[in-house]
Amino acid sequence: MAETVAERIARVIGERIVAGELAAGTPLRQDHIAEEFDASHVPAREAFQLLRAQGLVVSEPRRGMRVAPLDQASIQETVEIRAALETLALRLAAPRINAAAFERIELALAAGDQAKSIEEWEQANRNFHRELVIPCRMPRLLSMLDDLQLANSRIIFSATRSAGWRPGSSHAHRQIVDALKKRDFHSAVSLLDAHIRGLERATNDGKSAAAQTKPLPR
Repeated sequence: MAETVAERIARVIGERIVAGELAAGTPLRQDHIAEEFDASHVPAREAFQLLRAQGLVVSEPRRGMRVAPLDQASIQETVEIRAALETLALRLAAPRINAAAFERIELALAAGDQAKSIEEWEQANRNFHRELVIPCRMPRLLSMLDDLQLANSRIIFSATRSAGWRPGSSHAHRQIVDALKKRDFHSAVSLLDAHIRGLERATNDGKSAAAQTKPLPR
């Protein structure tokens, strides 16, 4: 299905926010956005609603739309919601993961191992987490997780700007996959939960000791 004008605006602005080109608190003027994209105010307004749903912008009384904060409270909220929803999706998906699904998961793992930049690494990370849960067959849940993964990417890019980036180990991902292949679904879900929650600990570590270039959880 072709991308609507509102979806295109939301995608481009979202990419700028995730990459850090638009800092937290930056005001977003509807008329400026409409002018930049040669669009009317209607798709610009719809794009803002899409970005709000993704957790990338907020509407503040008397201040209008702004890029959402990226403080520890907002990071914790993203991690908690993502942990709850992604583990739910994996519980539903795990019994349905077949050989073809495992092949796609392995390809995403390999792409992460071969990544030469944070952008390649994070794209592989998104693909891995997406492939894990696609078999849950719940489109609304998957859509919510896509939004949370975008917020998750923003956290990772922000942390790596402070602490630096180097290729990370896929050990946590491999543990999850191995548990799924053994049909130990309870362990797989527990490992995923711990893995997601590790992001909050890693961002705390990065802020308190930026010189430590620890690979971030994915």
